[in-house]
Amino acid sequence: MKGFKEFIMRGNVIELATAVIIGAAFTAIVDALVAGIFDPLIAAVFNADNIADAVLQVGPVKFGVGAVIAAIINFLIIAAVVYFLIVLPFNKLNERAYIMRHGHKPEPEVAAPTEAELLTEIRDLLAANKQQQ
Repeated sequence: MKGFKEFIMRGNVIELATAVIIGAAFTAIVDALVAGIFDPLIAAVFNADNIADAVLQVGPVKFGVGAVIAAIINFLIIAAVVYFLIVLPFNKLNERAYIMRHGHKPEPEVAAPTEAELLTEIRDLLAANKQQQ
């Protein structure tokens, strides 16, 4: 029981549970937005009574595009909110904390040289060393 209690009391477990709860509540908001605004618009574009009836007919084949478009809109709304309300502010907060600790903005990360670049550099250094001898 002691190990279980320590596991439950860790901060990251509580944060994860909170994130799941908030995510579920946010999903309800996005679902209502899609169902109340975007679904009727998509149905109107396809001249359908509801989103499930929105189809694209190519010859004898009917494609149920309404539900797919609604799912894509749902995903884009969630992605935009997560980026603009969570990721972007968190990155700005981290940058400000870095500036407060170090007194300057963080240097942009430089990509590590490739193996070929390293081998070329070694070759050039060896050639220069031979010429000096």
